[in-house]
Amino acid sequence: MAKLNFGGVEENVITREEFPLEKALETMKDETIAVIGYGVQGPGQSLNLRDNGFNVIVGQRSPSKSYDKAIKDGWIPGETLFSIPEACEKASVIFYLLSDAAQIAVWPTLKKYLTPGKALYFSHGFGITYNERTGIIPPEGIDVILCAPKGSGTSLRRLFLEGRGLNSSYAIHQDATGKAFERAVSLGIGVGSGYLFETTFKREVYSDLTGERGTLMGALAGLFEAQYEVLRERGHSPSEAFNETVEELTQSLMPLVAENGMDWMYANTSTTAQRGALDWSKRFKALTKPLFNELYDEVAAGREAQISIDSNSQPDYREKLEVELKDIRESEIWKAGKVVRSLRPENK
Repeated sequence: MAKLNFGGVEENVITREEFPLEKALETMKDETIAVIGYGVQGPGQSLNLRDNGFNVIVGQRSPSKSYDKAIKDGWIPGETLFSIPEACEKASVIFYLLSDAAQIAVWPTLKKYLTPGKALYFSHGFGITYNERTGIIPPEGIDVILCAPKGSGTSLRRLFLEGRGLNSSYAIHQDATGKAFERAVSLGIGVGSGYLFETTFKREVYSDLTGERGTLMGALAGLFEAQYEVLRERGHSPSEAFNETVEELTQSLMPLVAENGMDWMYANTSTTAQRGALDWSKRFKALTKPLFNELYDEVAAGREAQISIDSNSQPDYREKLEVELKDIRESEIWKAGKVVRSLRPENK
């Protein structure tokens, strides 16, 4: 385990150099991994594990679109694709990758298969952290571990196929066998992590829910809409407003920030942009930091979790979600975006 120093703050990290794939495969050579759920994270993690040489099967409800997708991805019914109970019975490690709401619903079925010595693997700390709301309380005698890739399952798979990796956090909630750490890290390497950084189930879910509602999606979408609307209301065309708000950021600037950092971006732009961005960043921070503190408090209190549970458990959740997504899809900003994306050279 390596230690990284971030300005005096040390952090435990594990790289693929110090824990190579060969070591992970040796650690897990006698294990059967069952990936339960084939929605957001299930495909990417299971396919990466399979391609890396791990003994992996998939458990998914049938009939369902996800079951059909699993077959298209090469999982064979009766050989590597089973019902959830069958997969859980066969496995020594169970990847619990259903949605948070589905985890609550399936838990009474799954927990019967958590016999001593097995491992229960999560990619999100939600079910364990908010167990007074979810009812997900693992029995003693099993390992409870986490590997949370910092991105979508689609990105995890794409980067894996490109020979790259997506950074992930890892955590140990319960070590009953003395092998929880080795299992967690081996599986983190197996699913395609670039490097692994240490966390806890609680810290993972608190940061994840804050990020999703903040800079990763919620705040970003709100900023996009606000700037676009101001430009349009001041007489700018849809194309100009979208390019200055979204296209330049996502296609040009953010890849450079990812490669070199924000200081490099400031240093490699015009002096007019430098001065204005440096000054206005302080004003945006002053306005938004109180909102981020409010958001974190809501997450820590469990109120955001309860909203998600209540909403996602409704039988008509998908229909209601589609109405909200349709409103976004048919708004001018994203209609403009569809046109602009179609004009990119690679799409013509």
